[in-house]
Amino acid sequence: MSADKSFSFVIVAGGSGRRIGGLEKQFRSLGDGKPLWRWSAETAFSLAEAGVKEIVLVLPQNREMTENTEKNMLENLCPLPLKVTSGGDTRTDSVRNGLKASAYDYVMIHDAARPFVSVKLIRALMESTTPTAGAIPVMPVAEALKRIGPSGKVLPVDREGLYITQTPQSFFREALIRVLSDHKGSSSFKDEAEAWLAAEMELRWVEGERLNFKVTWPEDLQLAGALAASRKNQGGENSVRTGIGYDVHRLVPERPLVLGGVAIPSPLGLLGHSDADVLAHAVADALLGAAGQPDIGNLFPAADESYKNADSMELLRRVADRVKGDRWKIVWIDAVIEAQVPRLNLHLPAVRDNLSALLNPGGSPCVSVKAKSAEGTDDPGAGKSMVCYAVATLEREDDMKYGEKFDRKIR
Repeated sequence: MSADKSFSFVIVAGGSGRRIGGLEKQFRSLGDGKPLWRWSAETAFSLAEAGVKEIVLVLPQNREMTENTEKNMLENLCPLPLKVTSGGDTRTDSVRNGLKASAYDYVMIHDAARPFVSVKLIRALMESTTPTAGAIPVMPVAEALKRIGPSGKVLPVDREGLYITQTPQSFFREALIRVLSDHKGSSSFKDEAEAWLAAEMELRWVEGERLNFKVTWPEDLQLAGALAASRKNQGGENSVRTGIGYDVHRLVPERPLVLGGVAIPSPLGLLGHSDADVLAHAVADALLGAAGQPDIGNLFPAADESYKNADSMELLRRVADRVKGDRWKIVWIDAVIEAQVPRLNLHLPAVRDNLSALLNPGGSPCVSVKAKSAEGTDDPGAGKSMVCYAVATLEREDDMKYGEKFDRKIR
């Protein structure tokens, strides 16, 4: 993951949208009254734990955040800092202004008119970006190409090796500022990658996505509206899922006992390839099950030596990040630990608080943990093992009222 990188997500919404006409396309409503730009912003919001630290919105020149569209789009804001700055005469000028307003080492430059960028694509770009290498999404050209010559003659164009470039485009911020400063007199760059390549910098690519199209023509806006409606209705108006997790580990001497990331005083600890936190493992599988994703055995296999003695709470953090990245909110976790020894009740409040802080940082408690005696039955009853069951409830974030989702933070 890119947890060691901090990104500013710059949304360029400074264009005039002349091809569509009327209100600028980036402020047109697209499902639930949300303006176009906000769709990609909310996707970026869900990657806060993966490294996206702020949203920078670049508005058209002389446009202020007042009345109608702005009032609607700011009705409920993101859990990340949202900065607003003015654009320039050209796209490159607008990007320069966005870079000036950005505060973090890495930046992603994204077109407001691409509302359906996915978490998966953003993650791939974040991973591929380094201080010396930028990263862009590309798609192979699928259609046959022709060139119309000066005389009107139609000429064929070989599409082999030709790709369409998308956004977001990801760079080390200071390097991109330097590249654009070196070409300060130029406004001819169609995107940041073109300037980057002109400076002979390394540029990496990841596979783009067909749904990450740019709304340019009126027909594109109709298509985007239909897609937004389809996504809203998928799974019903109140999409709620429940998942079940289960885990068991042997109790042995000379191993620490860790439950929910809390060290429990005990002469016996849990045996496993990682730190064997049976509670964290069960909660992770419950979350993954509710989100329809592979279990932790597949995501973090015991055969992989990199997970030997791994911190299970860090693995759970990565699971929670995956789930949230798919637009699921963690509503509630209910877990039961079955153990004869040691006695756990005194430690459960700390365990609950630790899990809640990880799964819902800064929010309300979302975890219940209970400990039950095995009543002398089977291996748990003989003090040979510990078992944990967990149930996770998730709610699709697209279906929640935005006033319940985000605190109002703007600067």
